[in-house]
Amino acid sequence: MSLHSGIPDAIAADVRHGERLEWWTLLWIGSVVVVMGLVMGASQAMKSAVIEDVLSLIPAIVFLLSVHWERKRANRRFPFGYRRANSLAFLVAATALLSVGGFLVYESVTTLVRQEHPTVGGITLFGETIWLGWLMIAALVYSVIPPLVLGRIKQPVAKRINDKVLHTDALMQKADWQTGLAAIAGIIGIGLGWWWADASAALFIALSIIKDAIGALKQAVAELLDGTPRALASNAIADDAKALIAALEARFGQVEVRLRETGRYIAAEVDCRPPAVIPTEAELMGEDKAWRLASLGFRPD
Repeated sequence: MSLHSGIPDAIAADVRHGERLEWWTLLWIGSVVVVMGLVMGASQAMKSAVIEDVLSLIPAIVFLLSVHWERKRANRRFPFGYRRANSLAFLVAATALLSVGGFLVYESVTTLVRQEHPTVGGITLFGETIWLGWLMIAALVYSVIPPLVLGRIKQPVAKRINDKVLHTDALMQKADWQTGLAAIAGIIGIGLGWWWADASAALFIALSIIKDAIGALKQAVAELLDGTPRALASNAIADDAKALIAALEARFGQVEVRLRETGRYIAAEVDCRPPAVIPTEAELMGEDKAWRLASLGFRPD
């Protein structure tokens, strides 16, 4: 039996806010890619940072697509609607994050093994020859600012609307600015004659990215396999899922309760006869989380 009749205005406003943030992400990170590409040179860290920035656009794109599909009405071909578009987008975003980390590890390790010595030459501007590294560092400083700001803004929005795609994108933004800082360290290392500093800086940050990506991928797979809803930032059972199970058991006794997550929503099923009075979403989850309960079904023994 469907209980869900729409999300509160505040949540809908936050979803629209998330969309605006993702459009800004496409604009700003796109400009970062252009600027970085112009001064990339032979630096491994710069090359890795550019490719990482390109891949970081994927979560923003799939978030926008998932929200678009989520708003479509149910039909005969998709009788349960398109809420799971968010779940699919989460898997794509997590895979993109893992791809970024894997690529950075591969490029960095091969550079260190081959002992490649990157060089940063000079460039003539307005009749003066300057070290290209200064332009690289300036571009990297610019590349750090947009993801640092956007990532911090996205995190509370993702938490309010319980959107793992937006949260994963915030992690991608974190990877962006950390990679930028690591690349700056690498360029400075090249200037000091430390050939290994460039690749080592990229490798250091790649391991952190992979750690976040593996956690996100575990959550995405659990969601697609109808696992009990997971927390936003870990593979642990979500607190509101625990509270819902406790509320249903308190209401109907020691019965089997199954929960699964479809995007930002929860579907619940209880092994007992349907009661004469169906509890409301607010009674089971509280006013602030009531919108999360999309359906409640009963299966008689």
